[in-house]
Amino acid sequence: MWTNSHIVHLPSCERTNREEMEVAQNTWVGAAPQKPSPYLSNRGNLIRDFTGILREGFLLYHKDKHDEKDNPNGMINLGTSENKLCTDLLSERVSLARHNDILYTEVILRIASLPSNDVSPLRQSDSRLTECRLPLSDAVLVPTPFYGMIKKHFILYNNVKLVYAHLTSEVFFISLQGARVKAIILINPHNPLGDVYTSTEMMQFLEFAKRHELHAIIDEIYMLSVFDERTTFQSVLSFKKLPDPQRTHVMWGISKDFVASGMRVSCLYTENQDVISAIGELASFHGVPGTTQYQVAQLLRDRDWIDQVYLKAHRNRLREAHHYVVNELRNLEVPFLHRPAGFFVWADFRKFLKEETFEEEINLWHHFLCEKILICCGKAFECCEPGWFRIVFSDKLPRLQLGEYWENKLKTSMIEGYLNQWKMYCPVPYFNLYTLK
Repeated sequence: MWTNSHIVHLPSCERTNREEMEVAQNTWVGAAPQKPSPYLSNRGNLIRDFTGILREGFLLYHKDKHDEKDNPNGMINLGTSENKLCTDLLSERVSLARHNDILYTEVILRIASLPSNDVSPLRQSDSRLTECRLPLSDAVLVPTPFYGMIKKHFILYNNVKLVYAHLTSEVFFISLQGARVKAIILINPHNPLGDVYTSTEMMQFLEFAKRHELHAIIDEIYMLSVFDERTTFQSVLSFKKLPDPQRTHVMWGISKDFVASGMRVSCLYTENQDVISAIGELASFHGVPGTTQYQVAQLLRDRDWIDQVYLKAHRNRLREAHHYVVNELRNLEVPFLHRPAGFFVWADFRKFLKEETFEEEINLWHHFLCEKILICCGKAFECCEPGWFRIVFSDKLPRLQLGEYWENKLKTSMIEGYLNQWKMYCPVPYFNLYTLK
């Protein structure tokens, strides 16, 4: 938490040590340092400068996107967790929906009836299409690595401190750093690891939260994207009894499972009326347009199409794309986690680092960018071990094949020994060209 970040101090606009550390840890390497603006509060300056480790890569990508016809030598995006495998099915289906009068609650009821092991029906008063908000003075415990935008959601939007429980390839450790932890987050299925936690593991998680009187926030955004037929996902909402229902909150949205990243439709399920009342005061700022509500309700209304057509194709295509990418990683002799869900593979490139430091990880990431491949480095997910990368596979085969071609070329270049001289042909000033206007 940042001292007095919500209070305007005149005339000083200097950052605290805590703010300086947050900015330094979350500013992309190519960004030019900026002086605090006298027109912004301390927190406003922090938000402005909190640009993220991956910013330069995405700036490069948007300047040089691959296109089969117009830019065949452009950058391949294997970094954005977006499902591009079923756009044909969804675009056709959504285009059939025409606007008509619709009750807001119908979207909620349709979401509640999705096929996830008999999820208990949502009651109208128990859900809102909005984001979860937490008290400003409390900290949240989150296992690492984790979906990087969580940091922006909590630190920038809510000024809430995150406490990391580091999961490594060998040990588990946590440092509370004197924080007052009031909540814990878990993503299931997990991003970026792709793990699917069993009902037993989830119950242990919920019981741990109850023992320590923690709010348990479970993000099930990849609920319907389990592509391994041997793995079963069970939603927390399907449990007959929750250890602490008043402190258990479940989130889901259509962006991942239904190829709708831009629609921003999601829901929060909770039985805590106080939480609902508090969130309700903010709901008017996060409303979903009526036309979007109607399209989503129309989409989710047709259960036969979802079960028999869409989900079968969705999982089959994910499974085929995953199979292709992991086979290529095996051919490249790159270790990886073989997991049954999500749109990505967590791959271990540590043997390609000159030394196991995050500086070397960023150097390797720059090398990927120079070879026209955008993937995400582990630092962006607060991984505590340098050298891990997330590779998104939920794309059409021609683009995956092109990405694998560049990765093979990359491996050859590293074997030939000029990785350490990457600055000679892809200098840092090249990245500095793409600053935000």
